[in-house]
Amino acid sequence: MSHPESPIRSTQTACRLVVVQDQLQPCPYLDKTVARMPLRLPIGKVTPRVTDEWLALGYRRSGDFLYRAECPECSECKPTRVDVGTFQMTSSMRRVVNRGDRELECYWGMPSVDANRIKLFNMHRQTRHLASDGEQVTNETYRAFLADTCCETRELAIYHGGQLVAIAIVDIGHDSISAVYTHFDPAASRYSLGTYAIMKQFQWAKEYGRRYVYLGMYVADNAHLNYKARFAPQQRLVGDQWIEFS
Repeated sequence: MSHPESPIRSTQTACRLVVVQDQLQPCPYLDKTVARMPLRLPIGKVTPRVTDEWLALGYRRSGDFLYRAECPECSECKPTRVDVGTFQMTSSMRRVVNRGDRELECYWGMPSVDANRIKLFNMHRQTRHLASDGEQVTNETYRAFLADTCCETRELAIYHGGQLVAIAIVDIGHDSISAVYTHFDPAASRYSLGTYAIMKQFQWAKEYGRRYVYLGMYVADNAHLNYKARFAPQQRLVGDQWIEFS
C-alpha cells in the first residue's frame, strides 16, 4: 500500500518525507516476526542539520530513501548512537586500531561503483549468509543501495598492500555521522575490519567535531546486529526517548 504524504516534516527546512511504500513483510532480522518499515522519500533540500533530525528520530538511509521500524507487535529494533566524547575504547579495540594503522591504508572519498566494490560486496554477503538463494548484487543494485544518496555521504575505502579489503559508507550530518553499511573481505579477518572501520569513523567524527556516531539498529537476538553493544556507553532509542546503556 502507498500513501501520498507523511506528516513528518523537518523543523529546519521545508523538507518533508513522502511515503512511497508501506506494507507488512517478514522481518529481515528476526525469524517468524512481522515487520513494517515504511519507505520514505525526502522532498526538499536535505541539509546536514536535517540529516541530524532524521537520525535523532531513528531513521536509516537506503539509497535515496529513509526508513525506520514501525512494526505492529515487535519493538526489538533499537536505533543506536554513541557520544564520541564519552566513548570508551576497550583494549581489544585499541589493538585492532594499532594493527590496522600499521598495515592498512585508509582513504575517504565519495561513494563509487566498480568491479572491485561489487566483488567485495558479494563475497561479504555470501560468507556471512546475508544473501538469499545465492543472489548476486549488480552494479545497478549496489549503486541504488549505497552510492545513490539523498544527503551528504562519504566512502571510507580500506586497502591492504594495494588491494581493496573493506568499504564503509557513512552519512554526514552537522553534529553527527551515521554508519550506513560496511562490507569487507572475509580473507582479511585478522584485521577485524568491521570493528576497524567503525573506529575510523569515530576518529573522523572526533576530528571534524561531530558529537554522535549512529550505528544503526541494535537487535539483541540477531548476531549480525547485537555486536553494537560493545561500543559503549551508548544510547538507544526506546519509544521516543534516547536512553543510555553502559
